[in-house]
Amino acid sequence: MPRIALYPGSFDPVTNGHLDVVRHAVGLCDRLVVAIGVNSSKKPLFSVEERLEMVETVFAPVASAAGCAFDCTTYDNLTVTAAQKHGASIMIRGLRDGTDLDYEMQIAGMNETMAPEVHTVFIPASAGVRPITATLVRQIATMGGDVSAFVPDAVAASLKTKFAG
Repeated sequence: MPRIALYPGSFDPVTNGHLDVVRHAVGLCDRLVVAIGVNSSKKPLFSVEERLEMVETVFAPVASAAGCAFDCTTYDNLTVTAAQKHGASIMIRGLRDGTDLDYEMQIAGMNETMAPEVHTVFIPASAGVRPITATLVRQIATMGGDVSAFVPDAVAASLKTKFAG
């Protein structure tokens, strides 16, 4: 039976932190599904179509190089429900610090109660990407700052285009 993992997030935009998690996750599963959460009450910087394109462009080559099947999708319900829909037995969550751990442990406990067959796997961020958040990247880009150290090249180009003019 193939090991299917779901890596959920908003990916608005994809950061080097997300990429770090994917580089580790592809070694843990046979198929990685990156799932973009769509929340109608939030106003993302990038459309869902733009985020799907970023996810595919940045993560698919990493998965392919590792021999891991890759897919990206969206969901607008419970994350654990999305995991079940895609047959995932693993939920990937990245951790930057202790604050992330406290929050993610609460969610993992709730998810385990709702879907005991889906196991949360925490991937600690590598030292060089721990301070990176999509929120900070958006703020820096909005103010005309250089985000190239924090995002893959394709994403930096998308941000530059988004804020050109």
